[in-house]
Amino acid sequence: MKNSSPLVVLASLGLLLNVSGQAAPTAVPTVGLVMKSLGNEFFKTMQEGAVAHAKKLGNVNLLTLGIQNETDLAAQIGLVENLIAKKVSAIVIAPADSRGLVPVLARAVNAGIRVVNIDVRLDPEALKKANVTIPYVGPDNAAASKLSGDVLAKTLGKGAKVIILTGNPGADNAAQRARGFTDAAKTGQLTVVASQTAHWETDEAYTVTTNLLTANPDVKGIMASNDSMALGAVRALQAQGKTGSVRVVGFDNIDAVHPLLKDGSMLATVDQFGAAQASYGIDIALNMLKGKVYTGWVKTKVQLIRPADLK
Repeated sequence: MKNSSPLVVLASLGLLLNVSGQAAPTAVPTVGLVMKSLGNEFFKTMQEGAVAHAKKLGNVNLLTLGIQNETDLAAQIGLVENLIAKKVSAIVIAPADSRGLVPVLARAVNAGIRVVNIDVRLDPEALKKANVTIPYVGPDNAAASKLSGDVLAKTLGKGAKVIILTGNPGADNAAQRARGFTDAAKTGQLTVVASQTAHWETDEAYTVTTNLLTANPDVKGIMASNDSMALGAVRALQAQGKTGSVRVVGFDNIDAVHPLLKDGSMLATVDQFGAAQASYGIDIALNMLKGKVYTGWVKTKVQLIRPADLK
């Protein structure tokens, strides 16, 4: 990567790469963007968008960090601890767990570091117990997943059997997306025969879907709480010769699902604009450093994506 600005990037293993080869000027604030798995295309896109945004701003040193898999809470806590030790100006974080990250983020706040929560909302009660206020910048996950769930319900019709693939049990967005799918199923009078976590992962979703399809051969629809799991579900359907006869909806609008939307393997997904979400979180962090106060929830946009919406 060629870059004249003092941009610093940390890879998924936490290895520090100083792109400029020089220490960042102390007059310029350093913001750490802590994401989940950089093996997930959604977070790769978020990282790329955030880096481009930081370059455009020109007044921030951006550190981007990620963990190897979606469930590695300990590693993400370690990344935050590292940022505290480095005395960064601000942290923008998409937490792997809504409660587990609160104690270390509270330490960051108490150390004078501005913290902004994106993507996965931190648990309000845990924040209250820790006596800290951290603004949340992100979408209404329940309403967003209901958008794709409603499309599935209208396509399948009343009484159709469906399964729900959920994300990490400790993550608020996983619970909210599952609730949105459940609400869509109830409204559309679908029958949910199983709801099971695949921890956001493609390979696990393949295994879970294979087992659920074997146990429920008359399933007509799959609601996947992210597109990585939707990819695994489609692979399982392909292996069983059920592509097209079982409809799949997802969440995230990663590039990898676009061919599946176009050929009918998937029915719909939802774009939550991860790159813009991270960029907005960086902007808010910089404003907080200037004295602006943010509390509560700053909602970001979502959009239902169907095949006709693709260029």
